[in-house]
Amino acid sequence: MIPKSGHAPSAVVVGGGVVGLACALRLRDRGFTVRVLNDGTPRDAASWGNAGHIATEQVMPLATPHMLLSAPRRMFALTGGTLDIGWRYPGTWLPWCARYLRASMPATARRGQAALRAVLARSLPAWRRMVADIHADDLLLEHGHLMLWRGPADPAPAMRSVLRADMGSATARPMDAAELDALVPLLGHAPRGGLVFSGTAQVSSPGMVLETLRQRLSADEGCELLDRRVAEVVSTPSGPVTRLADGTCLASDVVVMAAGVGTRGLVRGWTLPLIAERGYSIEWDHGGAATVPPMVFADHSFIVSRFGDRMRASTFVEFTRADAPPDPRKWRYLEERVRGAGLPVHSAFSRWVGCRPTLPDYLPAIGPIPGMPGVIAACGHQHLGLTLAPLTGELVAGVAVGAPVADLLAPFRPDRFHPWMRAAITRNINGENRP
Repeated sequence: MIPKSGHAPSAVVVGGGVVGLACALRLRDRGFTVRVLNDGTPRDAASWGNAGHIATEQVMPLATPHMLLSAPRRMFALTGGTLDIGWRYPGTWLPWCARYLRASMPATARRGQAALRAVLARSLPAWRRMVADIHADDLLLEHGHLMLWRGPADPAPAMRSVLRADMGSATARPMDAAELDALVPLLGHAPRGGLVFSGTAQVSSPGMVLETLRQRLSADEGCELLDRRVAEVVSTPSGPVTRLADGTCLASDVVVMAAGVGTRGLVRGWTLPLIAERGYSIEWDHGGAATVPPMVFADHSFIVSRFGDRMRASTFVEFTRADAPPDPRKWRYLEERVRGAGLPVHSAFSRWVGCRPTLPDYLPAIGPIPGMPGVIAACGHQHLGLTLAPLTGELVAGVAVGAPVADLLAPFRPDRFHPWMRAAITRNINGENRP
């Protein structure tokens, strides 16, 4: 996509979360001048309040027959589980759920699993390259994670089920008695069972990742970080144009759509069935607890990560409108589970809720939007935004310069949900809807 006129290519990245910043970084590496447009504070990004887990093991998309059939017993309203739906907003989730049902069919789920396995195998090497290139090796902690069971039921069947599952490039083994006992100072008890995962990682702090990338890009004369709201992106015969809310129009050779849920509807003639899959987290001072890798408490489906002098617990899959009021019961659920697990708490809890941008097949949309030269999608990463951000940046930059990445990106085609919209896209590119 690099222009042949000889001038330095330009790019606009819509979205200032970890995916957008990673895309900007790699576009700069390819010689593009870059403007990153972000509406809101870094804390608003889905990559701010998550568990910081580099989830290379999550190769099974959440659109599968098993997840579909298990949904009733995981419903917050029915069983106190960690799955919930914004029942007051059926227009938001009903159309999405219809697509999810189709994506959960066995053959489709198997294709999704193969696609995720391929990119997740490349995700940790991409993280290593990124932190090395920005001279911030301390951002990446490669000490795996733990999965723990502490309830009254025998954990052995659940552990065997996890060990039989496809983990991609990650591996797991049962914890021995000494390893379980080593958690007593932290939890006040030894879990009944546990697994040690290798080949996964965490970041030192999701907020620190965002801040480090912003500082690195801000120091680069070829990059601007702008707090501006985008009204729409239009493809024209001379290239893409980004129209801002104040009426300013920015022409560029490439536009990258990496605004998470906010990407939906920004590109004239193209949209995605993105839903706000909200997650909740709490954070607190642990009072000097020993360093420990992320811990998944399997009995209650929440994860706890240690970030310096703070700990963070995260969970919930809540399908609703992005602007729906938070549900305080979910924070109370987490607070009760944290205290019940015996974790050290030496401060009040701070609370956060954020929107994971999720597509019905639980695969991201990465790649050129057909019929719209210069417009590239990089959104819909659901639970894997932090995990896949560096690789997404590399792939997007590859697309921008015409590198051979098409085979890897084929399952993530941005137009896979809307073949019927190609006529509208054709009208757009032919200039019938010029800005």
